[in-house]
Amino acid sequence: MHFGYFDPTYILVIIGIVLTLAASAKVKSTFAKYSRVGSRSGMTGAQVAERLLHDAGIYDVYIERASGNLTDHYDPKNKVLRLSDPVYGQTSLAAIGVAAHECGHAIQHQNSYAPLGIRSALVPVANIGSMAAWPLIILGLVLSYNEVLIYLGIILFGAAVLFQIITLPVEFDASKRAITKLGETRILQDDELRQSKKVLDAAALTYVAAAAATILQLLRLVILFGGGRSRD
Repeated sequence: MHFGYFDPTYILVIIGIVLTLAASAKVKSTFAKYSRVGSRSGMTGAQVAERLLHDAGIYDVYIERASGNLTDHYDPKNKVLRLSDPVYGQTSLAAIGVAAHECGHAIQHQNSYAPLGIRSALVPVANIGSMAAWPLIILGLVLSYNEVLIYLGIILFGAAVLFQIITLPVEFDASKRAITKLGETRILQDDELRQSKKVLDAAALTYVAAAAATILQLLRLVILFGGGRSRD
């Protein structure tokens, strides 16, 4: 497995990095744009979250402020919906869209949405896989190409890839629920819904890019090490 001074599989890594950076730039610019557009309702992200949760019959989820930018998330274990500073107390279409999206996850949890349960179960496996994969592969190479360790590393990295893939329907469904709820409750009018949806669509691209990047990384590992010593 020698390519001289250039490893062509690095192209896969570069593609993954470009996709990730492009998606990140897109969501940041879109969020910034619609953060400057106030909603007619004048409701803050936290108020919208409370309204949507109660409308869905959810009264046991605590809403709290989280530090940072775009660090919003729903914690199913502790039933806490955390909204970042640009969302919690802001009345923009961007803030309302993000808050509603996180409510979508809480509604998924309440309705026992299967992909959410699968993703939650995969979290510890994916964390172990992402941390242990490369050390195992490197150790396998150091130990005279120990194929057991190398293949174990690839399998563990595959768990992280599976997590990214199962994340996609979870996030898409949460955004769909968010837009539906915002329309049903009339918190946003039709033109506002279209603009808020652009924020959620941009955010969805980050998950697509992350999944693509990890799939490309896995493909690279398979190309480099999948053939065992026959690749040397």
